[in-house]
Amino acid sequence: MSTDALDVIQAEIAGVLARVDRAMVERAAAVLDGAGRIFVAGAGRSGFMAEAFAMRLVHLGFRVHVVGETTAPSLASEDIVVAVSGSGTTAGTLRSAQEAVRVGGHVLAVTTDADSPLVEQARTVLLVPAATKHRRADETATVQPLSSLFDQSVHLLFDAVCLRLAELRDVDNTAARSAHVTTE
Repeated sequence: MSTDALDVIQAEIAGVLARVDRAMVERAAAVLDGAGRIFVAGAGRSGFMAEAFAMRLVHLGFRVHVVGETTAPSLASEDIVVAVSGSGTTAGTLRSAQEAVRVGGHVLAVTTDADSPLVEQARTVLLVPAATKHRRADETATVQPLSSLFDQSVHLLFDAVCLRLAELRDVDNTAARSAHVTTE
């Protein structure tokens, strides 16, 4: 018997989002609202989710950089690094978080594992109760490959954070559109 893939994916994402601590989403928005500069870090698809988040933050009026891009400046103590890693062990993402801590910056960890090395570096955590490619015993079951469920859920959670930030900063679609890229 065949199942509808869209229904399966929607149900899996709904299950994850229903278990997200809303206070963590609110705390992430509050921390970012006070940011001077925001850096995003992640690898693979998680990195793409971080980059999509960075783009939307620019539309909301934030100064944002992507770790690893040639135009990214050095980290300073006033900066926030949003570090995205399902496992909380991705080497490059963890190094970015450690550098932020070294210079006195703030780390917002986005991960599935509350006991991960990434969380140890973080002042703020957004736990995403989804599956990663590691399929640890405590992770949510999924039929999707690798970290698809984590990445999909992170994208939606970042959109929820942006929606809250838009509220806090009184940024409507017209204002966001004025910050949208015009060189594409």
